[in-house]
Amino acid sequence: MVSNYEMGISREHIEMAVAILTGVGLSAACGFRIFFPLLALNLASMFGYIGLAPGFEWIAGIQVTIAFGLATILEIVAYYVPWLDNIMDSIASPISVIAGTIVTASLITDIPPALKWTISIIAGGGIAGLFQGATVALRTKSSFFTGGFGNFIVASLELLASAIVSILSLLIPIAAFVLTLLLITYGIILARKVYLRKRSP
Repeated sequence: MVSNYEMGISREHIEMAVAILTGVGLSAACGFRIFFPLLALNLASMFGYIGLAPGFEWIAGIQVTIAFGLATILEIVAYYVPWLDNIMDSIASPISVIAGTIVTASLITDIPPALKWTISIIAGGGIAGLFQGATVALRTKSSFFTGGFGNFIVASLELLASAIVSILSLLIPIAAFVLTLLLITYGIILARKVYLRKRSP
């Protein structure tokens, strides 16, 4: 039986890969709801289930739990109020990118800062922004075709997606990563269909 060490894969490499997968998964969840994944990370780190990178220990504080908890509740409520969800959409995109970047950076250790922040910004912030942009587009279509009444369903699905991806990211990072790739692939296929439909006479 060939061990990981004989294959050139150390425990540190595995832990780093798991940390990146977890960060990317939580970042994707930030694209659906900003504060739920942050609250999940806070609770997981507080109870010692997951370790934080140096400089990010503040995420495990009880004050942060209260702040993220209140922010999560307010964000959830806001998306069920027709006029508030439009305001949230206008500010959520840049905040989700920042949240995704922080989440990923808070989990990556033992690599040069430049590489760490490059991964965090591109993988973490980029994926969070991608999913946030998709949800804004979906809600815009829902508002157009249903007069805003369909936004309740969209908001519920977004919350469910954020919860599922967040929990999977902490428990089974590879599953969350695969789910994220599937959602991205589905989004690309759907966008391509819409584009071709608009171009067709």
